[in-house]
Amino acid sequence: MPETILPGEDAVLEVVSPDGARRYVRVTQSPFLIGRGAETGNHLQLSDRRISRNCAAIVIEASRFYVEDRGQRRGLFVNGEKVESRELQNGDVITFGLEDSYEILFRFSSGSDEASIPHLLTRIEHITSSEPGGGLRKLNQLLEATALLHSQRPLEEVLAYMLDQAVSITDADRGLLLEADAGGMLKVKLARRSGGLRLPPESVTPSQTAIQLALRQEAPVITEDLAQAEMHLQAAHSIVAQRLRAVVVIPLWAMTRANTQESMVNIKRGESLGVLYLDSRRPAAFSKLDRQILDVLAADASTILHNARLVEHERERLRLEQEINIARDIQQALLPRNFPDSPDFAVTGVNFPCLSVGGDYFDVFPVSDGRTAFVIADVSGKGLGAAILTTMLQGALSGMTLGTDPARVFNHVNRFLCDHSEVGRYATVFFGILDGDGHLEFINAGHPSPFLIRRGTAEEAFTEGSFPVGLVPEAQYTAACLKLEPGDTLVLFTDGVTEAMDPEDELFGMPRLKKVLTGQPECPLEQLQKCVLEAVENFTRGARQADDLTLLIVR
Repeated sequence: MPETILPGEDAVLEVVSPDGARRYVRVTQSPFLIGRGAETGNHLQLSDRRISRNCAAIVIEASRFYVEDRGQRRGLFVNGEKVESRELQNGDVITFGLEDSYEILFRFSSGSDEASIPHLLTRIEHITSSEPGGGLRKLNQLLEATALLHSQRPLEEVLAYMLDQAVSITDADRGLLLEADAGGMLKVKLARRSGGLRLPPESVTPSQTAIQLALRQEAPVITEDLAQAEMHLQAAHSIVAQRLRAVVVIPLWAMTRANTQESMVNIKRGESLGVLYLDSRRPAAFSKLDRQILDVLAADASTILHNARLVEHERERLRLEQEINIARDIQQALLPRNFPDSPDFAVTGVNFPCLSVGGDYFDVFPVSDGRTAFVIADVSGKGLGAAILTTMLQGALSGMTLGTDPARVFNHVNRFLCDHSEVGRYATVFFGILDGDGHLEFINAGHPSPFLIRRGTAEEAFTEGSFPVGLVPEAQYTAACLKLEPGDTLVLFTDGVTEAMDPEDELFGMPRLKKVLTGQPECPLEQLQKCVLEAVENFTRGARQADDLTLLIVR
């Protein structure tokens, strides 16, 4: 697909997932395609079955950004209004006609507000002519600083140069850049003195009174002669001790947002990123041009610090995403791929985690005496924590290939999990061992009863059971037996099937599952599995999958 040359400003999409997670995606070409899956070449892929594969696109015409509806079934909305095509403005919110789906915030990575360079040049044209020599020199310094601020140089180098220029323009003795840490405390990040000399950040003590005044007023504090300032500022300890006569404090604010929800880096609307601080032991005379230049430098510093946080968090998100992908690949690799080929029984199964990794699993494996074991388990919760416990359970139960008694294994696993209560998880498990004559030895640890389809009738035949493993320390597990007849079919499932919900939050439920299974005695297992999955999908009518879903069918 040919790329379109993008306008000077970069467009960034803040993608808010249904679970509240956030990520940032740059619009890199036109058209920029949005939709479900990658099959249709989508640049932004949204994993919600209710969103169309060909959903929407962002196109660029005459340096303007437009969003177009490309086939979203429930319509495309900008700021709550349904649109076919709409020019996008900074802060616009794009949604897809769904209350619990993705939300996309559109914004420019650098705004074109009144503090931007073109506007500033227009405003100060007459000022530079009235300042002999100095105005043009300062303007040149501003342009040099701005060019470097938007270069690809290292962050520390860029910010240090900006600070040097601020000190030079204002003829201050020293300049500091204070940045807010994770707890909101301001720490000196960089410190420079006139002439571009570095000061150790730990050696400087800025006026906290002036800083707090600027933050409280949410406006710059520019005091040209502290002898004429307010009494509490004159009497501030650091000002008296350091014999300061001029102080400049300019707050640096995060980019404003379209709504009040927290962003992915926990920056709220109006939250302080830090301050630009300058002081001198000599009274200063700041011209209108000086103040405008400081405003522009502070605005650029805010943008750079904000973007640096976003980049840092994006890198962390990508690292975690990579680790989750590895965990997902490992978990999927541990599920059985090729089921045992036996003349005595047939088996099929499927697993759909609702997140990248899940808390469900199933397995089928031979045991030492020629019998075959099968298991389905559902760990409480979802995500990485549940996935780790499913892997542990799978390892423990697969040890029975060596001939260990199932009840002893279950008692051991239960005690182990209960002894490590800080894990905070338990699991429901149905475990069975089947021989060639149809004798089934099973343990049901709090799992929903599988359905037994016999002569076309589906029944919940497994009334025996105990507590989930990891829940009750004193629980004792014993095996029960059942004789299966030729043609009998066992349908094992997790509650992701029966507790699937439609848009009105109604559960699929056991009666519906029983109805789907009844009347299909000779149906091939793959077809039976497909019938169940289609019944659940049709019932949910595109509602978001809220739990892991697993099926295991044995005939």
